[in-house]
Amino acid sequence: MDSTAIELLEECREKLYLCSNDYDAMIEHNLEAPVPWIGMYIAAASAICSFAMAADGFRGFRGKKIWLPCKYFSLNATSLTLLTVAMKLTVDLTSSMMGTNDKIASVGSLVLMSAAIGNLMTSVASMDSNDILLNLTALGILVVTIAANVCIHEVETIDVLDGSVVLAEEIAAAIFMLGLVVLFCFSSMVVPTTKRYIESKYREMHRIVSNERRDVARFSVDELRVALGRYWVMAETGSPQFVMARSVISGTCGFMCLLMCLTLIETYVRVRLLYSYFGQTRSNYKWSMNWIMYSQFVGVALGTIAPLMRWYVAAWFKVSEIGQKSFRQDLKIEKYWTSRLVEWRERQLPLQIPHHKFRKLLHEAKRFFLNICIGVQIFFVGTSKMVIFISAIFGKSIFMCFHRINYLKGPKGLESRDEMELDLSPYVLLLEGEAQLPQRIVKNICNELDKLIERGEMKKLKNLMRLLNKSVSFNGVKEFDREEVPSLYSQEPPNCWSLPLVTLTSIAIALPNITTSEINQLVSGVGEGLSLVKHVEKTMDRTGEMEGVKKAADTVWVGVELYRKWQDKDLQNASLGDANHKETLQRLSNLGEKTVKDFTTKIEDVLMQNPLNWPSKVIAANSMYRVTQTILLANKDNIHQTDEQLFERLSVMISDILAACLTNLAHVIIFKCHNYATKDRQESVRQAAVLLGESREILQALQHYDLPSLDHEKAASIEEWRASMVHFQ
Repeated sequence: MDSTAIELLEECREKLYLCSNDYDAMIEHNLEAPVPWIGMYIAAASAICSFAMAADGFRGFRGKKIWLPCKYFSLNATSLTLLTVAMKLTVDLTSSMMGTNDKIASVGSLVLMSAAIGNLMTSVASMDSNDILLNLTALGILVVTIAANVCIHEVETIDVLDGSVVLAEEIAAAIFMLGLVVLFCFSSMVVPTTKRYIESKYREMHRIVSNERRDVARFSVDELRVALGRYWVMAETGSPQFVMARSVISGTCGFMCLLMCLTLIETYVRVRLLYSYFGQTRSNYKWSMNWIMYSQFVGVALGTIAPLMRWYVAAWFKVSEIGQKSFRQDLKIEKYWTSRLVEWRERQLPLQIPHHKFRKLLHEAKRFFLNICIGVQIFFVGTSKMVIFISAIFGKSIFMCFHRINYLKGPKGLESRDEMELDLSPYVLLLEGEAQLPQRIVKNICNELDKLIERGEMKKLKNLMRLLNKSVSFNGVKEFDREEVPSLYSQEPPNCWSLPLVTLTSIAIALPNITTSEINQLVSGVGEGLSLVKHVEKTMDRTGEMEGVKKAADTVWVGVELYRKWQDKDLQNASLGDANHKETLQRLSNLGEKTVKDFTTKIEDVLMQNPLNWPSKVIAANSMYRVTQTILLANKDNIHQTDEQLFERLSVMISDILAACLTNLAHVIIFKCHNYATKDRQESVRQAAVLLGESREILQALQHYDLPSLDHEKAASIEEWRASMVHFQ
């Protein structure tokens, strides 16, 4: 081959090499183009986490729960996914992070993760053991992955120029992050034990409170308020999240989060002052890095609030005990911290291993491992107690200063009425060795109950009160249905409280010559009453056997209230209305009778032979037939009765039934305060407080009625009331 050919070949090779490099550069450029938008995705995930933590903080401060319970930002699949996205910078090993904002953001991501862990710590208290295990495993995998990637990145860039600018901060942040997760895992082991302990104390206190007075139906409004106050204090102080938030470990996490926040501030100031010549960003994230950095700064600032407040709460509670115990007693490790680990250590292996020596070896290995875990737990708890003890000593003067300032300012409003009547401190549920809650905390808890009651009082039931004023006895309970009315089937569906109310209201609307204003006033009053009647029916019908009858009443009421229709028949239409109210009643009776007979003549299913399984339409039709026939029988000889008189008579019957039903409200309010799972207890007592506020005037009005001699189980049934009316005048 001559020299010319060789030169041509070399030239072709060079052009191919250049084309290949250009092609690789083009591919690399295209792949890097969307990276800034990925950065915006990271910033958005960080912002959502920040808003969720801010929402929890706002909710806590608004309710004067300064331990800031978790609701919107809790340990679950959603929060873990958001954190995974927000932590992408820490697991990205391909981008060069040489700008000042790049380096600050790399530390900020780790600090944000630490702040998030501090926020999430109390949320595990609301979970069961399986959920705790699954969620903590996922969190642990995420944190270990982040720490491993940080270590790899530091090892690979340690020899690179400026690669160690934030090395100390990143290592410290990773260590603290891992420490928080380990602390999180060990503290979560205590959750089942503390739940059982608090639950046993709650049941004992509940037994004492329940035995003080059994005649709940005769409770006055003030007595109900006092009873609610006791249950409210027990529910609030026994809340799993509050128990976790006021623990020494939770307080120590707050101290660690504060150190991490200060580390981030130090990083920002030092890097900006000493390395400004680097430029703000030199990574593939380009302009989006600023969004990432500032969104995560906001997240760290907002996320540090909750752990700090829990540190403050734990130290505040400890202040009251300083000087009352010896130093050794202050650092004593209670049994509930290690009881679960001890139980696992002594438990037999779940594996069926036939070989004796191998089984013994595994058992000894398990004991050795759990002994280490117990030692680590004791170390964590002891260290946490020391941190809180030292914080309380140094913070005592500050607490006293704030207390003095508040004292000089005077009271900021009226005290809780419950607190003025009696001291609710004995109903505070505490773990073994826990400091007594400050009186201000108990006062805030009581004040929150008063606000709930006041919220209920704001809902004025004027139309209902006007309707109830027409009742002077409970005669309407027995008068709306007579035994003389022939049955349309061998068995009759039983009545619930709401069904005759809806049926009587439908009949009243259908009467001719009644003004629209009178009808609207009656419908409004019955509607307000049904909202309370449903509380009675839902709470007292524990078996749920009356569900079909209640559904029939609900279905009919929708048409009556919104459209003035009964089963698609216009109650105010001329085809139903008539100059003679007896003909109107007969037409309604015929409609109900036809619906029932059309159904019962075609019954083939054995289940449908039980009236409780009938369709809602048929149950409502049977009620319409019996009530209209009862009214016709009662007015058989009263030829000159006017439409207005019959309307008033029906209104009185409705009022009597409502009054009889609402005498159960005291039982409903008290019943809502107990017999509920721990996770539903607070919400149940909250509903009871709002219900007490709504029904305050009604309960006061019903105090003057003579009630039949029925226990609270029978008093909740309209059929039992009707049976007792024979002997009750």
